[in-house]
Amino acid sequence: MRKVVLLTLMAVATSLPANAMSRYDATSHTCVKIQAILKLEGAVVLRYPSPRDYKLTLYETYASDSGQCEYGQFAKPSWVPSQDKKRCRVRVCADQASDY
Repeated sequence: MRKVVLLTLMAVATSLPANAMSRYDATSHTCVKIQAILKLEGAVVLRYPSPRDYKLTLYETYASDSGQCEYGQFAKPSWVPSQDKKRCRVRVCADQASDY
């Protein structure tokens, strides 16, 4: 019986789709394009050069709205550099403030 349950669980687990998140270089796209990508895909990883040291690359997961965030998080405004703007408005998931 255990063997049947184990095999069933393995079959279900391997048949589920992988939810790989797309990655984009923010400075290779216009601000409008970045916002369109977020709207289409929901959440993506954006990378861009550090403003303090251009040799370093920064990256973060950005979301289209709070529905893309984990439980207890919300999508707060943030900015990334884009091909055409120094500050392209996006959203990043952040923990909700607690009064406790």
